[in-house]
Amino acid sequence: MSSSTARKPPKRASRKSHAAPPAESTELERRRRSPLGVFDSGIGGLTVAAALRELMPAENIFYIGDTARVPYGGKSQQTIERYAIEITGLLLAERAKVIVVACNTASALAVPKLEELLKVPVIGVIEPGARAAAAATRNGRVGVIGTRATIYSRAYEMAIHAIDPEIRVTSQACPMLVPLIEEGWLDDTITDQIIRRYLDKLVRAEVDTLVLGCTHYPLLKEAIQRFVGPEITLVDSAHNCAAAVKKLLAREELGAEEDQLGKLDVALTDRSDGFLRVAEEALALQVGDVQLRTVQQAG
Repeated sequence: MSSSTARKPPKRASRKSHAAPPAESTELERRRRSPLGVFDSGIGGLTVAAALRELMPAENIFYIGDTARVPYGGKSQQTIERYAIEITGLLLAERAKVIVVACNTASALAVPKLEELLKVPVIGVIEPGARAAAAATRNGRVGVIGTRATIYSRAYEMAIHAIDPEIRVTSQACPMLVPLIEEGWLDDTITDQIIRRYLDKLVRAEVDTLVLGCTHYPLLKEAIQRFVGPEITLVDSAHNCAAAVKKLLAREELGAEEDQLGKLDVALTDRSDGFLRVAEEALALQVGDVQLRTVQQAG
């Protein structure tokens, strides 16, 4: 038989490659499954957690309320920065893929420090709220209520003026509202009287938009709207923050698979008798078992 007609050996059946996926692909998948890390000084940030669950039900959320040191509003910037770093450390131990600062005081005073120190993205509530207020006002007069620390920082005023310097911003510290909310006094004549005392100045300033510059305050949204009237638009920083988080996850391709239902885990730094009652009644959140965490002080 000539060489030209010699039978060629049969080809071996090809085998499918079972090579391991690239390490970076595996790491990205792990990060997508990781929770959103959310923190506040107490229960107020649960308004942000509720908004996140409503907008992105597939995302896991790990929430920490720093109930051992609530409220943050009367503390110095140095103290707020230290608290934020310590709580963020607990969230990073849960492999949080994003840090959501669900506290206006910490957003105003500690976000720059967190952005400097952390490798994961950080989102606060100031910028989303300021953008929403600037878009909502019709007469160019915006009111802002918040803790003393938030108001004295002028964070909202500066953020709003960065968008539109012509907007007139009138601010009012409301230090007594957070303790009332933490007590669960959401529908009480005393709370109504204090709201009237604080907000009368803003109504007289003829604002047409009011920023609820503390994540506790949406729990008093009905009472506040009742006093200021329907002609004043309330800007809820919680929902605007949640929308900003959704945009960030899409941009960074970090969103969880949408065919699953995420879970909400809650931890506190001290026991809070009213925590579950307020969360379940006011926010319709099923919190389940609340964990207790010990804060490791930053060095």
